Amino acid sequence: MAVRPTVDDMAKILFVLTGSDHWTLADGTAHPTGFWAEEFVAPRRSFTDAGHTVVVATPGGVVPPVDRGSLSADANGGQAQADALAAELEAAEELRQPLKLEDVDLADYDAVFYPGGHGPMEDLAVNPDSGRLLATALRAGTPLAVLCHAPAALLAAGDAFAGYRVTAFTNEEEKLAGLADKAKWLLQDRLVELGVDFVAGAPFQPHVVVDRNLYTGQNPSSSGPLAKQMLEVL
Repeated sequence: MAVRPTVDDMAKILFVLTGSDHWTLADGTAHPTGFWAEEFVAPRRSFTDAGHTVVVATPGGVVPPVDRGSLSADANGGQAQADALAAELEAAEELRQPLKLEDVDLADYDAVFYPGGHGPMEDLAVNPDSGRLLATALRAGTPLAVLCHAPAALLAAGDAFAGYRVTAFTNEEEKLAGLADKAKWLLQDRLVELGVDFVAGAPFQPHVVVDRNLYTGQNPSSSGPLAKQMLEVL
């Protein structure tokens, strides 16, 4: 019989999501995007099923936009799975009234989770409030998970992550997705320039890298495994 956690065991987890509904490409056009649904829904499900609380914050407290492509049947292995994902997303009330990222006090949370999607390439990559939060969490030993394109946010933290083993959406995956030749810059390249030890797995296969209190996942299929790794320390 499963044992439910006691009140003292329950953690409060801050989810930091993009507030951008587009990603500016090299030619100046706006590619519609946002956060990737699975990368929010799957970890949220894991944490809430375990009795933990999820709180959402975005830059300026804007309602985070979902990448509509992440709700398609093709992205979810069929229409039934896509419909189930959309239903879970609709039920996540915390998405409708997010906190302002700039007002967040890290001391109020036991862990931090950054879902991806191309949106973070637009706003979190250059957001100083996010950069300070990430650097503070790293120094404090707070469990910190960053997924897929969300490691773009590490760029706003200066050299805080230099030397850490990290994974993220790879150049190869961006090429296979058809956007590499349209991008102003590629995430893997920028992270390597930042000084991280980039560890790539097979394209679109689950891949999680853990270095001290930093947990990174490579792509959407890494969402569940990344949350599982985090649960082991909560």
